[in-house]
Amino acid sequence: MSVLEAVGRPMEVLLVEDSLVSARITIGALRKGKVQHRMTWLTDGNDALDFIYQRQRFCRAPRPDLILLDLGLPGKDGREILADIKANDELKEIPVVVLTGSQSSYEDFQESEQLSVEGYMNKPVDLEKFLFLVKELKQYWHAGVILPTV
Repeated sequence: MSVLEAVGRPMEVLLVEDSLVSARITIGALRKGKVQHRMTWLTDGNDALDFIYQRQRFCRAPRPDLILLDLGLPGKDGREILADIKANDELKEIPVVVLTGSQSSYEDFQESEQLSVEGYMNKPVDLEKFLFLVKELKQYWHAGVILPTV
């Protein structure tokens, strides 16, 4: 029996993406990957940080088990959000997958790697590669690395 089955709760996924098209592809890939999850989709970097820190209108938000993060966002950009998460002892264990459509993807990749992201994908998201990553994250989840709060 997996950790999820024992606890009976889906993985909490935070998608921070300002593109409707990219968000639809990502949401569809998660569904297709048959990952039991609850999705919160935000389009603004400032809202994402409020959600992650459970501030203001997000004071009752669930703590994400996985963050899918676009780098180019209105408000705080993804790089600032990523640096903030990885600098915080309580948050740095949350797996972050960077999604970017940037033309300077090599620089983005290096910067993201320095901040210890768990995955990095160029947009538009290649469905096959994304499903492979989702399956890896699903195994990561089932292995008990992401411990649910009780």
